[in-house]
Amino acid sequence: METGLQHAHSYIAFAALILLIVASINAIIGMSLNKEFKDGDRKLSLFALIFTHTQLLIGLILYFNSSMVQTFNLPMGEVMKNADLRLYAIEHPLINIIAVILITIGWSRHKKMTTSKAKFKSIGIMFALGTILILSRIPWSAWL
Repeated sequence: METGLQHAHSYIAFAALILLIVASINAIIGMSLNKEFKDGDRKLSLFALIFTHTQLLIGLILYFNSSMVQTFNLPMGEVMKNADLRLYAIEHPLINIIAVILITIGWSRHKKMTTSKAKFKSIGIMFALGTILILSRIPWSAWL
C-alpha cells in the first residue's frame, strides 16, 4: 500500500503543479489585461486547489504511516545534521503545508472579491507563492 501511495503522491504532484502554474499564469494574465473573471477561470483555480489538497492529504498519510518515519525517531539534532532526513522530516512537509494554506487563502479571498481584477489578483499572487514554495521543497533527486 505504501508504494501505491508514494506513486500517487508523485503523479498527483505533476498534475497539481501543472494546474497551479497554469492557474497562476492565467490569473496574472487576466489581471494585467483586465479580463472578466469567467467560470472557466474559477474552474481552473478550483481544480488546482482540489489537486493540491489531495496531494497534501496523501502526503500526510505517507508521513505518518510510511516506513521512512521510523528513521525520524532519531534525536532532533541528528535529523537536523542530515540534509536528506531534514528535508523529508521537516522542510518538505512544513513548507508544503504553508503553501497549501496560502493557496487556500487565495481561493477563499477571491470568493469575497467583487471585481474581476481583484479575483485574478488574489488567485494569481497566492497561487504563485504557493507554487514557488512547493517547487523549493520537492525532493528532486528522488522525484525525477
